[in-house]
Amino acid sequence: MARRPARNASSRPPRPAAAGAEPPPPTTDREKIIAAFLALLADTPFERVALAEVAGAAGVSLAQLRDEFPSALAILAAHIKATDRAVLAADVSDMAEEPERERLFDVLMRRLEILAPHREAVRSLLRSARRDPPLALVLNALAVRSQHWMLTAAGIGASGPRGMVRAQGLAMLFASVLRTWVDDDDPGHARTMAALDRALGRGQRLLGLMEDVCAIPARLSRLRPRRRRRRDEDYEETAPA
Repeated sequence: MARRPARNASSRPPRPAAAGAEPPPPTTDREKIIAAFLALLADTPFERVALAEVAGAAGVSLAQLRDEFPSALAILAAHIKATDRAVLAADVSDMAEEPERERLFDVLMRRLEILAPHREAVRSLLRSARRDPPLALVLNALAVRSQHWMLTAAGIGASGPRGMVRAQGLAMLFASVLRTWVDDDDPGHARTMAALDRALGRGQRLLGLMEDVCAIPARLSRLRPRRRRRRDEDYEETAPA
């Protein structure tokens, strides 16, 4: 089936304003805890967000908070998972005939729209990650798992070693775009769209190279038996009768 040609960043229509992405008010204890955590994170470095403060802001007891989450990282992971679900729940049937890069662009922009109400929390988290390498490693692991689902949502293979390489590359790519997005106040997100478009262009070339590297061990494994057989044959030819 014919595919429509890919569009560049300047020809894409403006995205909806961030204000339209306001989430519904939290109703369950779990949702209230996540919302309270994000509100505190917007004004407080991650490492200084106290669980007692989260419980107080959410209107739950420490015992209730402990029933839902064992740590601040677990709250953050739940927020990331909820964002994944919101992206995956969207209807993407109109993108089915687009090239992979366009589908992935659409998925990641949708993710940013969902994150829009939590822009200051994301900004705070990026700052904490720059100061704290161990935290950055943990966040990277969460991001890789999340981007695995974003690849799947875009209809791009995400299984096996190549899928892991793609997810890791996309996690790094998306983190670089976030640094532009947190300072992009344009309702049309022009700077963010341009940054994402450039990053996806670089990512296509980088991931193509990385996939070639991943294929080397498989190629070597196919060659090794032949070499062994040749050595056996050489031995048979030179051995005395």
